[in-house]
Amino acid sequence: MKLLQGVILTTGIWRAVLLTPGGELPFGMEIKNNQHPVVYLLNGDERIEVNEVSISNDSLIMRLPLYDSEIHAAIKEKELDGYWVNLSRKNKPELPFKAVAGNHHRFNECTSSRQLPEKWRMMFSPESKDSSAAVGIIHQQGNHINTAILTPSGDYRYLEGSLCGDSLFLSYFDGAFAYLFKAKVSDNKIEGMFYAGNHWQEKFEAFADANATLPDPYSLTFMKDKNASFTLEALRTDSTLFRFPDKKYEGKVVLIEIMGTWCPNCMDEAAFLADFYKRYQNSDVAIIGLAFEKTKDFSKSVENINRMRNRFHTPYEVMLGGALDTVKEKLNMFNRLNGYPTTVFIDKKGKVRQIHTGFNGPATGVYYEKTKDDFINLTNSLLKE
Repeated sequence: MKLLQGVILTTGIWRAVLLTPGGELPFGMEIKNNQHPVVYLLNGDERIEVNEVSISNDSLIMRLPLYDSEIHAAIKEKELDGYWVNLSRKNKPELPFKAVAGNHHRFNECTSSRQLPEKWRMMFSPESKDSSAAVGIIHQQGNHINTAILTPSGDYRYLEGSLCGDSLFLSYFDGAFAYLFKAKVSDNKIEGMFYAGNHWQEKFEAFADANATLPDPYSLTFMKDKNASFTLEALRTDSTLFRFPDKKYEGKVVLIEIMGTWCPNCMDEAAFLADFYKRYQNSDVAIIGLAFEKTKDFSKSVENINRMRNRFHTPYEVMLGGALDTVKEKLNMFNRLNGYPTTVFIDKKGKVRQIHTGFNGPATGVYYEKTKDDFINLTNSLLKE
């Protein structure tokens, strides 16, 4: 325990929940406190450090990293009681937040004799015009479940939960997204509901399928005119105008990272590209980050970009492409933008050679390693030309 401004804040592991339309969405927290409180959000193998934490009177305020959201809670020694609000949403409805110190379980403790297959073919909103395909990867130890869900535009990150008899529960919270899955398992089928915060819910189904695949991420987005050059206008964070092509990048292999600071898959890619760039910093490789933000406020967008760059020690320039609703107009050379992030590979002659949709993050294991290897191999081959 630690006494702060007359308030006792218990350190150690906490069980936190958001109260959603689908019920409790649990996640783990660890609170540490030396000179200043630091909170870690826990999902599977992921630990997200929250170091923008303030205490005033008996209230705790956590500004969550990267994403424009906050948790406000009253401190009651071993309990926290308050709300989470995502400030990046136009309508900012709050979700009730509660946490109890000392509880290590995620969902209710239970048992199950089922052993689930590892790979699943999934469909969200099945049998509707809005249906979308995914691949699920389940890692099970007893009744404890860690799951990665891959889609053509990225993954659902570190889903963690429990198998209780024939009921499956999974959750994830990172400050931007709050995911809750509740389903029934029968033979080789899983069927249930997916809840995203308090703004979205849909049915999903999954079938055990060792051969489940997704479309090639290099096939989804392409230039309408294969002979056309990639062009863009963006604002640097000092508000000066940037245009591409630019003489600075002539003769270089250029990666254009189309992203947004609101996008967790983009942050996974940004973390990888920071190290990737260091690998090539003395060669003819350049990266340009092109952010499309939810806010139309330039200063707010710059603040978001700078927080991201500070978080990942991003060594390349990240510019503001514009507001999210301008993407179609700004990138009209594409057939369509299928997801965030999208990465454009441009060769030394200025020709677009490949466009990669989405990014499989570390939660996807071997798929993450393959994505990284693909980026490295493609870049190396373009450098050799």
